[in-house]
Amino acid sequence: MSTRSSVGNVRWLNPDEERAWRAFLRVMVAVRTGTARDLAALGLSEPDYEVLSTLSERPDHTSTLGEQADKMGWSRSRLSRHATRMEARGLLRRAPDPTDGRGCLLVLTAHGLETLDDAAPAHLESVRHHFIDRLTPEDLSAIEQIARRLENP
Repeated sequence: MSTRSSVGNVRWLNPDEERAWRAFLRVMVAVRTGTARDLAALGLSEPDYEVLSTLSERPDHTSTLGEQADKMGWSRSRLSRHATRMEARGLLRRAPDPTDGRGCLLVLTAHGLETLDDAAPAHLESVRHHFIDRLTPEDLSAIEQIARRLENP
């Protein structure tokens, strides 16, 4: 990040900014690697868990493909491919979207809900182990405040 080049008006990071940026990246990698490894031991990926948990919170356990893709920051085609794999495992099913002839609904199956119910306690323990229990209440509050600042650029 601090590499200088002849590029015009680049606002290079000062040493404090660069250390903060790199620390943020290390934390993201460490937490996500740990929780992803723990989910994999349960036979789920992070995206699997995200889709299952989101659908479990929705009315009728249903969401449009587009809404789910937006929530995850994925393209519709990427989520569609992932949903195909989840559908093959019986975790969800697709249904036609009555409001969008080209779209589809993702519907949580009973097996998907059972899988989520079985995985949730271990996942929450993983989140606690890799993140929550390592921080003070003040740290958690600061992270929430920082997240709010970064949510809408």
